[in-house]
Amino acid sequence: MIGSMTYSDSKHCLLSPFEMGQADALTIAAGTSEIELMGNAGRNVGRYIVAHFRRSPVSILCGPGNNGGDGFVVGCYLRDRGWPVRLAVCGEPTHYGEAATYFLNLWGEADPFSPELIGDAGVLVDALFGAGLDRPIAGAYLDIIRLANQTNAPIVSLDMPSGVHGETGQVLGDAIRADATVTFFRKKPGHLLLPGRDLCGEVELGQIGIGNEVLERIEPQVAQNHPDLWELPKAAVGGHKYSKGHCVVVSGPKGATGAARMSALSALRAGAGLVTINGHTDALAEHGAQLSAIMLRADPLEAVLEDERYNAVVIGPGNGVVPATLHNVLTALNAKRALLLDADALTIFESDPKSLFDTIKDTSSNVVLTPHAGEFHRLFADIDLSNGKIEAAQEAARRSGAVVVLKGADTVIASPDGRAVINANAPPWLATAGSGDVLAGIIGGLQAQGMEAFDAACAGVYVHGLAASQFGGPGMIATDLPQFVPSALAAAGQKINSILNR
Repeated sequence: MIGSMTYSDSKHCLLSPFEMGQADALTIAAGTSEIELMGNAGRNVGRYIVAHFRRSPVSILCGPGNNGGDGFVVGCYLRDRGWPVRLAVCGEPTHYGEAATYFLNLWGEADPFSPELIGDAGVLVDALFGAGLDRPIAGAYLDIIRLANQTNAPIVSLDMPSGVHGETGQVLGDAIRADATVTFFRKKPGHLLLPGRDLCGEVELGQIGIGNEVLERIEPQVAQNHPDLWELPKAAVGGHKYSKGHCVVVSGPKGATGAARMSALSALRAGAGLVTINGHTDALAEHGAQLSAIMLRADPLEAVLEDERYNAVVIGPGNGVVPATLHNVLTALNAKRALLLDADALTIFESDPKSLFDTIKDTSSNVVLTPHAGEFHRLFADIDLSNGKIEAAQEAARRSGAVVVLKGADTVIASPDGRAVINANAPPWLATAGSGDVLAGIIGGLQAQGMEAFDAACAGVYVHGLAASQFGGPGMIATDLPQFVPSALAAAGQKINSILNR
């Protein structure tokens, strides 16, 4: 990773399996025994089961490592409270470390695995593999996981559903479909990235005796998107429309104006003091028939940007993969405005992405790129998304010099300084035509108000998801979204100062 900015002071930081291993090691080196940590982990899971399920037969499937050791603790905890428990060691007991062996001895004689353990369970506990799994599930373990997924009993996974990669959320061979997952100290990226997020069920975070001070040594650079990580613009009592910024949205041609209109309205709803749509006269006639609060200008973009009050620009939605789009992108970059590039403004550089990246690095540090997976591939063809969205977005941000919003149900936002944020509040009905145009406008509107690119991107993606949630369910179309942006901003923590609040 590059850069020095981290999330060491954030409760929302996420730890990779390697970083979680560092947290364990630092804690043990400071005097807390591995037995104590394992005991605390297993008791967290046991307490979760007691709190959430009626007493019934519990079967615990224990794997060959420390995840299996945590399972031994769960068995002891539930047995001591009168629950009927069967525990199977699905591996060689001789391979366990000191802590896991200690708790296996407390449990006593374990059962060999048999299908009846799954079939007879009222609650099934998956303690096979945790977040650190680094190779595909195979052999007998693959059979066990597939059999477990056929049960009607609720499944509680320890740390991570077995078969899910803790850092990427990808499935390694096959994976447990859990109803709940209890993890420890901090969540892992795999709890939020798809398909891992869907396989985790409810995620419960338990503390096991690791102090937050270890984060200063680990310096995590990944976090879950949350309003604690950024501050939304505040309206000053003595402010005016120009103090809230003026966002320019570049329009597509006649017959392709809807995308720019959604972006412009969203920028205004996000709080920009003024928004202007810039385009050809015939396109502006279409806009004028449907807009009231948005201004229209037919001048070339370079003439518009001679006025420094136009401080943020959105280019791409509905613009077309045409020379004018390329010209407008370079014009905005050379004018050193805050800039949001989406859709066609990205695709236009497919044959020469380096020219875009070089210009960004030469002219501006306040640029946001918002590609979906297809557009990402056009700009960053040699970056393999199968290695994980976080790593891909971080490399793309470093290479381009821009903040990269890699869109999807599990959107990842990455900064050139190495930080990355995973957004997890987007409901499934947000997947509708035009929703990306709305997102572009929200981020552009926040940039116009002075938010730096990374914070504006993180806040914009969060508010976008929250607005869709406030709509309430399926049937939403993109034009529904802008009206919910103000309430989403308020819910995300915006404090509006006005004379009425005196």
